[in-house]
Amino acid sequence: MGSGSPAIAANGVLKPPPLSLYIHIPWCARKCPYCDFNSHTRHGPIQELAYVDALLQDLRGEQKLVAGRPLQTIFIGGGTPSLFSAQSIEGLLSGVAEVMALDEALEITLEANPGALESERLPGYREAGINRLSLGIQSLNPDSLQALGRIHGPDEAVMAVERAKQAGFERINLDLMFGLPAQTLEMAQGDLQAAIGLGPSHLSYYQLTLEPNTPFYQSPPDLPDEERLWQIQQQGHEMLLRAGFQQYEISAFSHPQEQCRHNLNYWRFGDYIGIGAGAHGKLSTQDGVIRRRWKRRHPNDYLAAAKGGVPFLQGERVLQAEDLVIEFMMNALRLCDGVEAELFSATTGLDLEYMGEPLNGAIKKGLLYPVDGRLCPTPLGLRFLNDLIAMFEVNRTT
Repeated sequence: MGSGSPAIAANGVLKPPPLSLYIHIPWCARKCPYCDFNSHTRHGPIQELAYVDALLQDLRGEQKLVAGRPLQTIFIGGGTPSLFSAQSIEGLLSGVAEVMALDEALEITLEANPGALESERLPGYREAGINRLSLGIQSLNPDSLQALGRIHGPDEAVMAVERAKQAGFERINLDLMFGLPAQTLEMAQGDLQAAIGLGPSHLSYYQLTLEPNTPFYQSPPDLPDEERLWQIQQQGHEMLLRAGFQQYEISAFSHPQEQCRHNLNYWRFGDYIGIGAGAHGKLSTQDGVIRRRWKRRHPNDYLAAAKGGVPFLQGERVLQAEDLVIEFMMNALRLCDGVEAELFSATTGLDLEYMGEPLNGAIKKGLLYPVDGRLCPTPLGLRFLNDLIAMFEVNRTT
């Protein structure tokens, strides 16, 4: 396969996709045994002001690559971003507004843990401009929370949701896991029903997986078998649908019009700037090339780069045509309704015929709908998503 490039408008200038900003705050109070994110346990006070200054310095360098394009969404993730004070978050967002053009309907999400200290900060986060809150409750069962190494209890999770609503947050996401250590079907149903009862507008319901380089991977806990996992997942999905939620992504459910716009931009192969320790970005530039870029991973190295005036960038890679095929499909096929087929060409610059053989093979196996105008997984395709995605990786170069 040869190299590919993003779609070029009739005047020869790249027509880029929507643009988002991901901000990574890498510290947490204690690293959970299942977590493989770039997060680091806090030891002593965090250098909040220095880190915010570094983030904005990093952003100014990235801004040169996006030519005044407005941000559609901002997502502050981690780690535990709610370890930062409301004043620091406000300073960060004010700095972003000075550097970047912002869409009028800008969505700004903050990830937060439901601890007592974080809950007290929620009104300040809302005043700072956060308009979507994602709370990592993971479970409302005390035994499950303890098994997961979480430092909050069920009462703190309930209190966090109540305080978020009191602070004026209308868009609240809850992260909830299933397939937890020693979890029965009844336990999972009770967990999910309790989460639904808190009245979130969005619920991320996903299976605990054992990731390499985590304590759980080295010493696996007693997890439900495949049959029980399937029962938990299927009955959980039915509970969510009965409660008025719509499944729009393999592990994401929302009330109508309450989807996470930031994640939708990922899944629709949009562009995003990544700033912060270990943050990744994907940018389509006017030279007709799509690049992935990533920053220095350790927070100490990232802060040292800011002080020393050296690049935050750790590396970048230009995506070739075979990369574009698999990366587009591994995102788009997570969406239950798929995407418009024309989006493939619009974001990669490649004709749909470019992946004709695996595309036809997936349709013949019943993993993709044979519908003109859309790339859409069937229920079977969603169930065996990894197998479906792998079909588009066969010709990828290493």
